[in-house]
Amino acid sequence: MTDSAHEATKEDSAWKKLRFRIFFRLRDRLSTLVLRPMRAAYWSLQGMEIGKGTIFSSLYVTWPHQVRIGNRCIIEHDVYFHFDGIFQPGPSILIGDRCFIGSGCEFNITDRIEIGNYCAIASGCRFVDHNHGTALGVHSGDPCETSTPISIGEDVWIGANAVILEGVKIGTGAVVAAGAVVTASVPANAIVGGVPAKLIRYRIPAEETTPPS
Repeated sequence: MTDSAHEATKEDSAWKKLRFRIFFRLRDRLSTLVLRPMRAAYWSLQGMEIGKGTIFSSLYVTWPHQVRIGNRCIIEHDVYFHFDGIFQPGPSILIGDRCFIGSGCEFNITDRIEIGNYCAIASGCRFVDHNHGTALGVHSGDPCETSTPISIGEDVWIGANAVILEGVKIGTGAVVAAGAVVTASVPANAIVGGVPAKLIRYRIPAEETTPPS
């Protein structure tokens, strides 16, 4: 390849990079200025309460008035807010301020779920506040026998694909490992994991984890 051809290739590559940067910058601006406000208005008109600065894309919602989302939350695509049953007053799915909810999470709620501020919920998590029961003679397809609210404290981290079941209370600062199935309440600052989830240890202050200089 001659020097002139090499220079032409470099210029072409630089131009392509510039075009991509311009395209993605315009796409981000379009999303910020047009699409996000339109999505928020669409759901708000149906009764959903959405805090200031909250960002989300595609949602699936059965009863929008049952959902309250706090300020400055980030909700990734394909999150499903499923309030099970006929119309009744809400909200019953309450999410605090500055929470992150990863893609593909499902909130399958008959009674109520409350999530505190500053929580991080990774992709694919499931929250189910009702139970069919396991007694002989009860058909699995029959309506749920019991339902008990779920409560998540502040600053809780729930790993990918975890399942939180009926009546569970997760204390402030707790960590749930990826893939865990939580069937019992979790103390504050505890780290749990496994199926069913069990205590691994408790979190310790950051200064105790920093190696001495």
